[in-house]
Amino acid sequence: MFDHVTIRVSDREASERFYRAVLPSLGIEPSSEGEGFVEWDDFSVAQADAEHPVTRRLHIAFVAPTRENVDAFWRAGTEAGFRDDGAPGPRPEYGPDYYGGFLLDPDGNSAEAVHHDTLRSGGWIDHLWIRVADVEASRRFYETIAQYAGLFPGDGEPGRAQFRGASGSFSVVDGTPAENVHMAFGAHDNGTVRAFHDAATGAGYRDHGAPGERPEYHEGYFAAYVLDPDGNNVELVNHNRE
Repeated sequence: MFDHVTIRVSDREASERFYRAVLPSLGIEPSSEGEGFVEWDDFSVAQADAEHPVTRRLHIAFVAPTRENVDAFWRAGTEAGFRDDGAPGPRPEYGPDYYGGFLLDPDGNSAEAVHHDTLRSGGWIDHLWIRVADVEASRRFYETIAQYAGLFPGDGEPGRAQFRGASGSFSVVDGTPAENVHMAFGAHDNGTVRAFHDAATGAGYRDHGAPGERPEYHEGYFAAYVLDPDGNNVELVNHNRE
């Protein structure tokens, strides 16, 4: 589903303290770090700057292997002094076996640990909820890029549109829009990356980076970027040379 999701933070040290406090309870440990960023495989935190403003009002849910891991996640956060956003427990409105616990990170993003019977495999991020100004406009954007990003329409209801991958999901939800979200989907070849960019810009969506290699990330990193209707940065990336 997600190749990676990056949030930009106002205070890297404060955000690192939060995620380092809670993610180990789910078995999630840092995989890489450098100047200005820390990464947990498909999730990363990076310092905001003038070119990359702070991410706000995002909801991100991490895979919890058991309900006990959900409890431990929430307990680790609250005992460290971070803000509660919903105590662990069943959430039948989301599914009959859905069990989640919620915290707020230092920038007010909602971080959840979730356990249910269709958890994402192959990554730590189970799902995102992105609040948007116009659900139908966002639905049209993601339908435009769906075939290139491996997305399929999921459960829908008034005020919400869901998209699923082979594993995991994200939803666009009516509300005060999230800001400055970056999510990347994987591609198996450079041609798909180019087709993604052509389809989006051809439909009138905003270019945010033409297809090409980004050697600053690693050799063979081939990506393109477009902005969704709320200005979130959506990437398609192929990590291998053709």
